[in-house]
Amino acid sequence: MNGIDPGASSDLWSQSDLDGASNRIAPTAPIICISIAFLSVFEYKRGMSTLDRYLDDQLSRGRAYFTREEARVALGLTAEAFLAAAGRLARKQRLASPRRGFYLILRPEDRISGAPDPVRWIDPLMDYLGLDYRISLLRAAAFHGASHQAAMVFQVIVPKQLRAFDIGRHRLQFIYQAPAAFAKANLPDRLGQMKSEAGFAKVAGVELTLLDCARYFHKATGINGVAQIAKDIGAGADPRKLANAAGVYENAAVRRLGYLLERAGHAHQAKALEPFARKAKSIKPLDPSVKPVTESLAGLHERNVKWMLVINEPVEIDY
Repeated sequence: MNGIDPGASSDLWSQSDLDGASNRIAPTAPIICISIAFLSVFEYKRGMSTLDRYLDDQLSRGRAYFTREEARVALGLTAEAFLAAAGRLARKQRLASPRRGFYLILRPEDRISGAPDPVRWIDPLMDYLGLDYRISLLRAAAFHGASHQAAMVFQVIVPKQLRAFDIGRHRLQFIYQAPAAFAKANLPDRLGQMKSEAGFAKVAGVELTLLDCARYFHKATGINGVAQIAKDIGAGADPRKLANAAGVYENAAVRRLGYLLERAGHAHQAKALEPFARKAKSIKPLDPSVKPVTESLAGLHERNVKWMLVINEPVEIDY
């Protein structure tokens, strides 16, 4: 039997007939592969087109960010198609991703810096991560009027260890505060709002900004940087609120701030912190990062008994 009669009964086919049929059918396999490849390319192009329109739609509603899950549900894309389309748009500088699964939509004016100002998207990012936060230190000090501070880094206080990262020309730095202390410090009446065209972001009030700078002074350009911040914005701190918030911080950091406020001429704010100095059990260095060359030289530094501090770093303030 050299051929297969389509009308013949299957029980009349020999094994050799079946083998021959199999050999004749095999050449159609590449057609199936080509079809699958075509569908993959089609899905990729469809993903590019639909995601591109999705970005425009988000921007038209004043929203310059989205999550991977939101886009996939809205567009009905597979994970592979979405990632391929997002990667292509990122290479075209239409997208940036500060954290896996969270995307920023770049407008033409954002492409020079590589990403929008973080104040425009820090709130939705932290909501996506499920974390409370506050913008603080140098950016908050500048927000409250510290004219000497050019914030080259966007600093955020959080109750979880997070790595710093760069996105475009922006650098974000996360400063860890123990969860219990963070919960007590980050109360609504101690926070302000930093406004942008995209909405609002939480920022430390003047009192928390001063305390954060004194506590994390090494991230606020050092003791002299904090002294200048105290001079620039200290007058705006409410003494009662400052003393109340200070109870959350280490005693040595509060004494450090009290001394710097006094040096800056803000007597009312400094006086509110004096009770913390009276509770001090030991004298501490103003700048713990400065180590004397020898023990004998350590005794040469001025001791401020009122604030229970060794003034081991000269303080310079521009007036």
